[in-house]
Amino acid sequence: MSSVYESIMAGLTEAVEEKHSGKTILQRRTVSIEPVKRYNAAEIKSIRKKTGFSQKMFAGYIGVSPKTVEAWEAGINQPAGAASRILRMMEIDTELTEKYPFVK
Repeated sequence: MSSVYESIMAGLTEAVEEKHSGKTILQRRTVSIEPVKRYNAAEIKSIRKKTGFSQKMFAGYIGVSPKTVEAWEAGINQPAGAASRILRMMEIDTELTEKYPFVK
């Protein structure tokens, strides 16, 4: 049998044993997820300027249209979801675009 199957079966067996014994057998881990940050126009422009990217290159890196970046920087729209997460990653790690060069 495959090791994946054996691993799944071992996990299921442990879960059943825990349920029947009433004791805590399995390890548990609690994680928390930081809420998605909301960015204003000045913050977005500052992050883009630190990368040295034009609006077009910045848009390509994040995976949105240049018009979208233009609207963010003008304060017309705000990034949400995955775009905000990428901006947060770029804010935390100023070398992110060098480590992951999607735009050349």
